[in-house]
Amino acid sequence: MEWPVAADQGTAQELAKTLREAIQRLSRRVRQARPIGDLTTSQLSALTSLQLAGALTPRELADVERVQPPTMTKIVGKLEDRGLVVRSPHPTDGRQVILAPTEQGRAVFAQFEKARNEWLASQLAELTEEEQETLAQATRILQRLAQA
Repeated sequence: MEWPVAADQGTAQELAKTLREAIQRLSRRVRQARPIGDLTTSQLSALTSLQLAGALTPRELADVERVQPPTMTKIVGKLEDRGLVVRSPHPTDGRQVILAPTEQGRAVFAQFEKARNEWLASQLAELTEEEQETLAQATRILQRLAQA
């Protein structure tokens, strides 16, 4: 199926819709490219957030993941049961705990990242050199937009 390209779009609104849809489809496809395992998407997302942040309180993790604290409690419980996340006392607030990935959690994260990167690299390798350069330029623009 051919999707409309930016040059075919007349307005910023139309470009926004087409770009958002393409990003969502690609993101979904990259998420599907993962090793066989029984981690849920929510568990993997929480583990990824902890890996990227280093450590977070349960509330911070719930905020990052945009879920309610009770939902995050269940997710973290499953990750703890699997030995992927560890709780430690908060350094300044005795009522809080800090969540961080364990060595095993970091290894699982690395496996998922490797599978995703390999899938995407294989797809990019199918493109022409010109298309790859266009994507490199688009990547810089998308990174700038993401920071806005």
